[in-house]
Amino acid sequence: MQELQYLFALMLGTSRKFVDPTTALEMLRGAFRSPEEQQQDVSEFTHKLLDWLEDAFQLTVNAHSSSQDKSENPMVQLFYGTYLTEGIHEGKTFSKIETFGQYPLQVNCYKNLIECLEGAMVEKEAGSSPNQSVKYGQERWFTKLPPVLTFELSRFEFNQSIGQPEKIHNKLEFPKIIYMDRFLYSNKELVQAKREEIKKLKDQIAGLQQKLEKYMRYGSGSTRFPLPDMLQYVLEFASTRSSPGVLSTQVSAPTEAQVECQPSETPPAQSSVKVTETERAEYVASAPAVSQANGPLRASTGSVEMPEYPAPRVTSEDNINIVMTCLQRWREDVEQDMADLKNSIALLSEAMGQMYSDAQLQQVPYHLHAVLVHEGQANAGHYWAYIHHQPRKTWLKYNDISVTESSWEEVERDSFGGLQNASAYCLMYINRKLPHFAADDGKGQIQKEVDALPLALRRYIQEDNWKLEQEVAEWEEQSSKIPLKDQSTPSSESLDLSSDSIQEQSSSPESSVRSLSSEHAVISREQTALAIEKTGKAYEMGGVQAAYEKAFREEYSRLYLLAMESPTPQNDPRLQHVLVYLLQNKAPKQVVERSLLEQFADKNLSYDERSISIMKVAQAKLKEIGPDDVDMEEYKKWHEDYSLFRKVSVYLLTGLELYQNQQYYESVSYLIHACQNNMALQAKGPNRGADASLIALYTRKCLLKLNEAAATLLESGDKLNVDEGVKLLKDLIIPCMHLLIKSNLSQDDLEALELMRGEWCDYMAKDMNEDLRLKLNELLSCLFDCSSEGVVLREPPTIRPNSPYDLCSRFAAVMESIHRASAVAVK
Repeated sequence: MQELQYLFALMLGTSRKFVDPTTALEMLRGAFRSPEEQQQDVSEFTHKLLDWLEDAFQLTVNAHSSSQDKSENPMVQLFYGTYLTEGIHEGKTFSKIETFGQYPLQVNCYKNLIECLEGAMVEKEAGSSPNQSVKYGQERWFTKLPPVLTFELSRFEFNQSIGQPEKIHNKLEFPKIIYMDRFLYSNKELVQAKREEIKKLKDQIAGLQQKLEKYMRYGSGSTRFPLPDMLQYVLEFASTRSSPGVLSTQVSAPTEAQVECQPSETPPAQSSVKVTETERAEYVASAPAVSQANGPLRASTGSVEMPEYPAPRVTSEDNINIVMTCLQRWREDVEQDMADLKNSIALLSEAMGQMYSDAQLQQVPYHLHAVLVHEGQANAGHYWAYIHHQPRKTWLKYNDISVTESSWEEVERDSFGGLQNASAYCLMYINRKLPHFAADDGKGQIQKEVDALPLALRRYIQEDNWKLEQEVAEWEEQSSKIPLKDQSTPSSESLDLSSDSIQEQSSSPESSVRSLSSEHAVISREQTALAIEKTGKAYEMGGVQAAYEKAFREEYSRLYLLAMESPTPQNDPRLQHVLVYLLQNKAPKQVVERSLLEQFADKNLSYDERSISIMKVAQAKLKEIGPDDVDMEEYKKWHEDYSLFRKVSVYLLTGLELYQNQQYYESVSYLIHACQNNMALQAKGPNRGADASLIALYTRKCLLKLNEAAATLLESGDKLNVDEGVKLLKDLIIPCMHLLIKSNLSQDDLEALELMRGEWCDYMAKDMNEDLRLKLNELLSCLFDCSSEGVVLREPPTIRPNSPYDLCSRFAAVMESIHRASAVAVK
């Protein structure tokens, strides 16, 4: 239990990219291991885990209560509900209440989750003969639903013929929102009435389907066809004309007595072809005469002339027209009848689909929160999960140590099943109306949860984060001691965006350049690898040199076009690649080309034979570049600027994110340093740094919030609060104001500073403790003395983004959030 507490606490507050769950998993594996060492089924494992957690929580419940009531157990409150089973068995009625956690549902024979639930809630078994009443039947009704509703989809069955389990790959759809009202005991009478109506509608639909089937499979033999098609074929036959030569030698002119089909004024359905028995006999009797009359001709010619296509032989044009009119009318009547049947079925189906759309039956919505997916067969496979991130309104895919943003379309594709061997085996829905989930607005929610943890767990998180910082510091110290020729390129997970820390690693200017440029090569490694991947055809046809030239040329073109794009509030292309930064700031061509060359010479690109070959070509070309070809001092400065730009961007983004979470103390520390470093960049050119106005705006906002907080603490009169207020002024507010004063102040900055100074002047006029007055006098003298020396603000912890994509996605998310908030404020 303690290991799980540590694991979940770190998942909330860690600074690491991912948390290693090995310790907790080993303990679980030992607790659940069976004597036969069999692999646990995931559903069975989940059941056991929940039971174990319930027992662990129950110890605490029992210690604080003598009743030992399980209803006070947090696991029971969160995951467990109850349902009532009512029914009849062998003519006797029964009723019982049962508790459930994971509710099992059969997948076979159902199309969607609602049908699965209906099948699980209503079970009936008819008697052995039609005259017997129902032998067995039961209905289940939920009497209490848990905040987290878990459906366990049974996608495995035992195949008797092969003697082993098989996975059911049938497609099963499930909605984002499911209304559970129709399954609640409180709505029993209403739902039963609805079910009776649905049964009647189903019977009507079945009757109409049978009638429609008679039209679709018409005939008396074993092979049947749609009646409209048959009539159409006969109509085509009647409209076919024989060639004149064939008719003159084989067909005698029909008499009016042979066929009689008169048009009438009656509707098409009543029209018919009338042939009397006498006329039919005359027609049959005349057939041999025709054959005999043509006998000598056939004998003399030695061949039988037949029409090119099947066509009526003995009839008049008038009779053919009458027959065609009748067939046309019959076909139209049949098509109309079929259309009416289909429309009736559609209307009844729509009425059936809308049966539970009453507002009364949409009061208990459950929102899809998590989808657990299995890919593979019954005896082996891979698991991953999709979890909905409510603050960001998106889905996240948790696959081993990888967490990526996903879409509902991808969730559908991987979870519904049917097309591939991946499908959902567990669905988790939550009731957002309940207090457990209503407060999750995303603004500082995680920090609130961390703050609510017991002190021991908060210390555990803090110690682990300190341990991480120490590990990074030790790694950097060891890296600086390794000779450059033996030093491997640093991984993207340990990048330090500070140019100062890079310079400390080596006193050699060239090694400093190599460190920064190789660092930027690692940052862009995924993009470079993608460019190499596209050279397969060139590599096969022209060899490694052709592949290298194609990769270099196309990657340069891609980045050039990206640099030409106009930036938007949500997108800064410079964050994606160092070349975009160089091109936008019109760096020398030699600097740009060497930077791209280093991307392809990166040792981390040793994926396969092709990438290794291209890497070696790039490394050889790098060696050919001499001191006269590229000014290495200038090259170094460009990469230092880009490193500083990324550092400013990370500080800015972190500060904005903290501001949105109302962590103003931490936020202003990042923003003020972003402001200072950005000034140095913008002094070299307008596109060298980040948006200065954005940094200044939120720095002012943070300072005003902190100034207000400090005043509130001082006014409280409580000694601890007063000390905290004085410390806030001394350690943060005044140093930040001095750093702002030394920068290029805007009119808004000046007004904000004057406002804060004026508030403190007014505050000094109030009655207060003499000791406090002395402290404030000393602090405010520093506030008004713009030439004060020794004002230092400690630099915040360096945050290392994993890749340009992480930085870009954070930038887009925070800017979208800011603009959305601004739009709301304007309204």
